[in-house]
Amino acid sequence: MDRALAPLVDRFGRVADDLRVSVTDRCNFRCTYCMPAEGLAWLPRSDVLAYEEIARLVGVFLDLGVRTVRLTGGEPLLRRGVETLVAMLAARGVPDLSMTTNGFLLAEKAEALAAAGLRRINVSVDSLLRHRFAEMTRRDALERVLEGLRAAERAGLAPIKLNCVVVRGTNEDEVVDFARFARATGYQVRFIEFMPLDAEDGWRRDRVVPSEEVLEAIDRVHPLVPVDHGPEPARVFRFSDGAPGGVGVIASVSEPFCGDCNRIRITADGQFRTCLFALEETDLRRLVRAGATDDEIARAVRDAVAGKWAGHRINEADFVRPARSMSMIGG
Repeated sequence: MDRALAPLVDRFGRVADDLRVSVTDRCNFRCTYCMPAEGLAWLPRSDVLAYEEIARLVGVFLDLGVRTVRLTGGEPLLRRGVETLVAMLAARGVPDLSMTTNGFLLAEKAEALAAAGLRRINVSVDSLLRHRFAEMTRRDALERVLEGLRAAERAGLAPIKLNCVVVRGTNEDEVVDFARFARATGYQVRFIEFMPLDAEDGWRRDRVVPSEEVLEAIDRVHPLVPVDHGPEPARVFRFSDGAPGGVGVIASVSEPFCGDCNRIRITADGQFRTCLFALEETDLRRLVRAGATDDEIARAVRDAVAGKWAGHRINEADFVRPARSMSMIGG
């Protein structure tokens, strides 16, 4: 079977061409919107996909029309020799290879990652205040993360994007400060609505800051102009006065973008998910380790994508949270 004959299209006509690959469920932060202070029970190492297995699966997905691959975690830089995986994927010709990281180890890894073929980096930064950053991540690490951002910039990992989860009563008062930071550095800040994927089950709707509220606060101080963002789920804006940098919002709760979603995911233990909130998974690790051919793996992926649901139903009475939390799925 020629796997490249047709793209991955679901029954609603959405084309899946953006693949998120979690390389580990382990993390050295304990973000309050993600996991408990004591952490979680990590996967046994034998359950985690080897680099060769990840590279093979990515090759199958490339043949199926995937063009963007982002490495996630947990914290991907905790995986020993992750730059080796980056080089393996770059050698397979991934058109757009990026990573999402908390930035704690980025200062020492940025140059090697860029040399291996990583093109872009997203760094999670939820506060620009040292004390609040420590409260939200349970780690006093803001300066180290900022150092990592500077190292990424020197290494040419651009554009640099910051992911900021906005939580009511915690950090919503910093959104204009983040916009000023973007203007000063040229970074692009993505404000993400707080989603019900925290391991402690502490999500409440009244803690969600709607993206429109974020945009209005920034626009009053630094007027914004929308930018065509293509299939990206973020609504993206530049500053009207031509200042560098920009902002975007990911309104997963208040304005779900399910109708245009192009994302699919592989967890660290090789489970294929067609939605961040999916209640079902396809076991690609079992197929790989049982000796399945690439065509058989591709067929399983096509079947899963074909059955993708219309959306996550966060705003419906029958919404069901997935069993896995964010760090166990991959951002």
